[in-house]
Amino acid sequence: MKPKTKGITAAVLGTALGAGGLAFVAMPASADDKPALPQVSAEDLVQSVVKAKPGAFDGTLKVSNDLGLPAIGNAVPGASALNMDSAHIFTDGAGKSRLAVTQGASQETVVHDGTTVWDYSSKTNTATKVTIPADVAQQKGAGSEKTPDPVTASTELLAKVRESSTVSVDGTATVAGRPAYELVLTPKPTERTLLREIRVAVDSQTRLPLRVAVLSNGTATPALEVAFTEIEFTQQPADLFTFTPPKGAKVQEKTPTVDQEHKDLAEQAKQDVKVVGDGWDTVVTGKVPADALNAAPKQQQSGREGRNADPKALLERFAKKVNGAWGSGYLVTTKVGSAVLTDDGRFAAGAVPEQVLYEALGQK
Repeated sequence: MKPKTKGITAAVLGTALGAGGLAFVAMPASADDKPALPQVSAEDLVQSVVKAKPGAFDGTLKVSNDLGLPAIGNAVPGASALNMDSAHIFTDGAGKSRLAVTQGASQETVVHDGTTVWDYSSKTNTATKVTIPADVAQQKGAGSEKTPDPVTASTELLAKVRESSTVSVDGTATVAGRPAYELVLTPKPTERTLLREIRVAVDSQTRLPLRVAVLSNGTATPALEVAFTEIEFTQQPADLFTFTPPKGAKVQEKTPTVDQEHKDLAEQAKQDVKVVGDGWDTVVTGKVPADALNAAPKQQQSGREGRNADPKALLERFAKKVNGAWGSGYLVTTKVGSAVLTDDGRFAAGAVPEQVLYEALGQK
């Protein structure tokens, strides 16, 4: 099976992990200190977060989740990131960054110096060097798709749901030792979503989101969380943004290009993917390659641990068989979202109940 078709199919299953763009979330304050801060309106706080440029910082993140997701392990892209023990982020505030993600005894390091991205895994002792040409560097996120950025994620999240939300400031909290405002977004009554509210703890001085919490209906605690446990806003040493592979590491070099093939693929993706609705009950629909569910899994590749999963076997094991006027297929649900993959290769996913997915599939 081609890696491309396998990845697309698995990504449909994985959409429920981040349905509605809610991949980066965190635990709201409970017994935190409540610092006394000047009053601020909800709209002014939102605007200040969107426009914030926090500059250089060094921060440690903790991640955990209670999604109710089937135990698919490494079979779905993105699942392992939700199970990481911690992450350490360094940035110079001007485009250079360093991310170290720890999972058990292994660590993945991603270093971006502005023109080159290194991605190193201590588990396999392999490194990938990506040199970014000037034309590609202008594309959003070029070369850094593996780098989780809670700051960007939070601001994009606010932009997506603010118009369909009731926005308020619910007091203050202390996060990573810093005073913060608690910004709360609640879906308006017309929104059909599995989510109850989103809480963003905003640093009172820099307006950096220090933690974001997504709570689903019927639960008292967040379904998914990521939060700074330590953070320091200070200039970072230049050598943090350089990388030299350890002795004996296997190194692969790549140079991405913007060519006609990539442009054609991007245009085709726009035609294949449709967004139904907006705000909290947005549903993304589309179609996967016709042979994606029937192709056999690839054998284990050299330099990679684990095996490539058979998409059809994953569906049979972890998804629920469903049918309706829209056809038949498989349903995957979590506390924050759901996704359907039909037998004829169509998909729909969002932070919504399954009925909303079925309605979206029925639209022409």
